[in-house]
Amino acid sequence: MAPRPSTGPPPESRMVRVGDLRLRVSRQGAGPPLLLIGGLGANLEMWRPLRRHLGDRHTIAFDAPGTGRSTTPRIPLRMRALARVVRGLLDELGEDRVDVLGYSFGGALAQQLAHDAPARVGRLILAATNSGAVSVPGRPLSVVHLMSPLRYHSAEYLRRAVPVMAGGRTARDPEALRRHTADRLVAPPSLWGYQSQMYAMTGWTSALWLHRLPCPTLVLSGDDDPLVPLANARFLARRIPGARLHIVPGGGHLFLIDQPEDAADVITQFLAG
Repeated sequence: MAPRPSTGPPPESRMVRVGDLRLRVSRQGAGPPLLLIGGLGANLEMWRPLRRHLGDRHTIAFDAPGTGRSTTPRIPLRMRALARVVRGLLDELGEDRVDVLGYSFGGALAQQLAHDAPARVGRLILAATNSGAVSVPGRPLSVVHLMSPLRYHSAEYLRRAVPVMAGGRTARDPEALRRHTADRLVAPPSLWGYQSQMYAMTGWTSALWLHRLPCPTLVLSGDDDPLVPLANARFLARRIPGARLHIVPGGGHLFLIDQPEDAADVITQFLAG
């Protein structure tokens, strides 16, 4: 049975210094921690729908460098350097080991973290993500929209572009898009911050070492994702030892945002082991 959706107050956020960076972090709930790593340009507010459906689960969300209200590195960081930043954040929060859920771009970062610091990752959840440079590309128009952070700055552009990018319920139901529009427009990424994240993905791939990931892994994907086609999830699940694949029927790229109730039970059961 899925946890009862939380009706409590939204989690408060605070700034945490990691080296030269200041990262905005929010925590809520109790018990074993689940670290949430968001998508390209995304802020921590975008985790609200899923957090509500995880009940009182202890979750840690943060604005990645260059997104939300976190600072942007003067020199763009590659994926391994970003993984070191995440490890530094866990050190500052006093967390030796966490479960990790990485979404889209955050899924790539979660893979890198699990590879570089396997002792820090308990269970790994990879949602709407791929293995990087050798992955199956998305539909051309979806990829074109992905190249610009304008959807985080303009409500009009968001309404036109995101359904094309995301597919799924966001494309089928205007009300679903309206519900998460406000969270997307809070604390938008700077152009430099967004480009820095894209730089981190350039040429990166996990395909060469996925078979060495030691942590129990759940791969989540919608079957209507125009940006990260389902074939990528199947590849991850085949390459990671013992990984489980769960497909969300009708799910697009934003299924954890626009239909979180269809994934929350699976996530909860997986984390319970």
